[in-house]
Amino acid sequence: MKTLCYYYAMSIISIHCHLTASESTRHQLWDLMAEKNTPLINELLRRLSEHEDFEQWCKQGWLKAGLIKKLSDELRQDSCFQGQPGRFYSSAVSHVEDIYKSFLRRQRELLFRLKGQERWLQMLKSDEELARAAEVSLEDIRRVATNIIDHYSSEEENLGQKLFDAYDVAKDILAKSAICFLIKNGCRVPKKEEDPDTFKKRRRKAEIKAERLKVQIESRRPLGRDLSNDRWINTLLTAASTIPQDNSEAMAWQNQLLQQHPSVPYPVAIGNEDLSWSKDSQGRLCVKFKSLRSHTCKVYCDQRQLKWLERFYQDQEVKRHSKENAKDKHTSALFTLRSGLLVWQEQRGKGAPWQKHRLTLACSLDTRFWSAEGTEVIRQQKAIEVKESLAKMNDKADLTKNQEAFITKRQSTLDRLNNSFPRPHQPLYFGQANLILSVSMTLEKPATVAIVNMISGKAITYRSFKQLLGDEYHLFNRQCKQKQRLAHCRKNAQRKHQIIHATESELGHYIDRLVAKSIVELAMEYQAGSIILPALTNIREIVESEIKVRAEARIPGCIEAQKQYAKEYKMSIHRWSHARLKDSIQSQAAQHNIPVEIVKQPIPIQPVSIAAEMAKIAYEQRCVP
Repeated sequence: MKTLCYYYAMSIISIHCHLTASESTRHQLWDLMAEKNTPLINELLRRLSEHEDFEQWCKQGWLKAGLIKKLSDELRQDSCFQGQPGRFYSSAVSHVEDIYKSFLRRQRELLFRLKGQERWLQMLKSDEELARAAEVSLEDIRRVATNIIDHYSSEEENLGQKLFDAYDVAKDILAKSAICFLIKNGCRVPKKEEDPDTFKKRRRKAEIKAERLKVQIESRRPLGRDLSNDRWINTLLTAASTIPQDNSEAMAWQNQLLQQHPSVPYPVAIGNEDLSWSKDSQGRLCVKFKSLRSHTCKVYCDQRQLKWLERFYQDQEVKRHSKENAKDKHTSALFTLRSGLLVWQEQRGKGAPWQKHRLTLACSLDTRFWSAEGTEVIRQQKAIEVKESLAKMNDKADLTKNQEAFITKRQSTLDRLNNSFPRPHQPLYFGQANLILSVSMTLEKPATVAIVNMISGKAITYRSFKQLLGDEYHLFNRQCKQKQRLAHCRKNAQRKHQIIHATESELGHYIDRLVAKSIVELAMEYQAGSIILPALTNIREIVESEIKVRAEARIPGCIEAQKQYAKEYKMSIHRWSHARLKDSIQSQAAQHNIPVEIVKQPIPIQPVSIAAEMAKIAYEQRCVP
């Protein structure tokens, strides 16, 4: 018996609404977030960056569990950070955890790249140095290199990595020199002799890369938001009264002075039970915060968000009504609203910051809660999770009071999970397992779709990126021109050492949503059992391979001309965000309960061939014995 293994995309989406409130409410929220919460986050970041184990964290890529919470509890006793609601403290901890999770992952990647670059510098030697190290002639190295290439002639894929692996295990100096000779010449034996000047430039480029990586590793510590501009003013005073020791210090001062610093505080994360929804006498939605019940904010949004905000209100009314009847039989675990984020958005204008900046609420929700059928799926999943946690706790002997309280709380949650919220019926989508919709992503075509019948092994239909957008394809051309124009503006600003004001519009996100909607509608039209998306972990390899194939086909034999063609080609293509498009497709598919599978994208030339081949790969990998 074989089972199908699917990857389901998260059905979590975010919506935003504008909050209006009295000036006293806005003033108090600004003081709490700007004068207490943001300085608390800044102090946590400072202490972590100066911690004695900081270097060790960068190498391993993670922090010790509970460390940030411990530091926060210590700072809570400081009068500078007192007076905040409990949710604000936990929000600061989670925000710093997220910052350092991303930062340490990036630091670990940079250290790995630096290690690889330093390893490459040790291997990168001129032909004369390789021959001298092996104590043979250059012709002997060429002969051994030719034999190595003949050995790997049937394995063209990842040949460079295989040569690196062979270098690590090789013990003969001649073999090591021949492998270095091959790697530095693009895994081939060149016909021309090496130009010493060209090699020196190449060596210097590799050294510069290593130096830049070292600078990035040293200068990328999170510093927090400087709302008072103290760091900028201190840097300006230092630059005006001190002579820099070297160019790197001067560049550091310049970057600090030209950097645009946020003028609004960090957002505050809020739980779904910390928000109290109501309606005023005019029927407008209002929201209160649990820790600030004396302050009310009115909610403003468009029709697309209104239905979800109405649902938040309805869910809470059902739970509130059950409490009033002394039953309390509903749980917030089945609320459509999962969490909220209180955010100040920067706005230009005059006046106090709480007057000119916009107060917004970002709500994270699960689209499956819209229907009774989707809610039932989640309810069963949560019930299984609670039962498993209770079983683990009940297996333990000599339970503590906290553990007993935990069991009581979880049992109460399990009882309440049996009572769902009243929601409209909407049948769940069930496609045919043998029909697969596959999406390939390449340089010229951000998305190409193929629907394949795996029983016959033939494609039923194809859709190009232009067909997916239909009458809105002109938006794609407009976005490409906009990206090229902004890239030109950024280049000019960098050349003149000016602040870069050019930013992209939301047009790219809108196009992604249109494409994702077309793909999901196509899958439902043909009743596809799943959607196949490429794993973007090898997207760099896909891009470079595709450009290399094009360059070799266009200019055979001349490596320098191929490189120049590849450089110009990269500047002319769309530079679309494949990750953003992939997220949009996953989100749209999850809203209709369509499973998504992730496979490694092959590298043939035609996008339609890639999509069809991805469907076959997914179907073969789907069955696990």
